[in-house]
Order: sequence, then structure tokens, then C-alpha cells
Amino acid sequence: MAEKIRRHQEERPPTWETLEEPLDLPGALKRARHPTVVVDCLTLWVANLMERGLDPLLEARRFLSAVEESGKRVIAVSNEVGMGIVPQNPLARRYRDLLGQVNALLAEAAQEAYLLVAGRALPLGGGKVPAQEAKRPGSHGGEPGPGRSRDPGP
Repeated sequence: MAEKIRRHQEERPPTWETLEEPLDLPGALKRARHPTVVVDCLTLWVANLMERGLDPLLEARRFLSAVEESGKRVIAVSNEVGMGIVPQNPLARRYRDLLGQVNALLAEAAQEAYLLVAGRALPLGGGKVPAQEAKRPGSHGGEPGPGRSRDPGP
């Protein structure tokens, strides 16, 4: 697995930076040096927040504000844990529900969102139109602008 992760990171463009921040994603984003940031991963971040007694939804909103202020392209990686069996443990159910809410919040704010299944990226539709694209004459809303594609990248 470590080799697979290393290969994925090596395949990324040199202008991409990976953030593996356990708690302070807004702070880590402010310290990021590159124009594109990969947050890896929201799944562990939400678990860490819950373990510390912090509110993942509040922290996700803080992170979204930091993303908006940063002007960076942010690619957030998360897991979908709500498609399996219902956990018997109340804490596990709470985690499943909170992670689902955080994922939904970020997907709603995102320009693009994908669910990866069996090595395929399935577009989830919708997506926020970037402010600079919405103002551009001839813009087609959610259509990719110059230098953008619907390809989720590595």
C-alpha cells in the first residue's frame, strides 16, 4: 500500500501539494505553498475531530471559508462509509452520519464531485460555478473553463 501511495504522489504535477493534517485544515491550507492542494483525507480528519470533542460540521465550514479565501484549487479525498451495513455501535453510527454530512457539505460547495467505484470516477453532478467563470462572457455555468477539465485527476 505504501508503494501505491508513493506512486500516486509521484504522478501528481509538481505544483500539487498534499496535506495530511490531523486537525487544523484551515491553518494547513494557509501554510500551503502550491496552487493546487490535495487534502488526504477527510475521513481521518473527521475521526480526529470527533475524538477531540470538536464539531466536524463547524470545522468543515471553517475549512470551506479558508478554501474560498485561499484562491487555491483544493482536491479533497474522503471515503463513503454510509453505503454498508448500519453499525451496531452508537459512536460508529454517529461517525458514519457526520462524515456523510461533511462529505455532502463539501460536495455542495465543490465545482466538481466524484464517487470512485472500481477504479472509475462517477460524476455526482451539479457543482458550484467558480466566480471568475460565472462572470466570463459566454460561460456555460458548470462547464470547465480554460485549463480545466472534468477529469478528476490523480
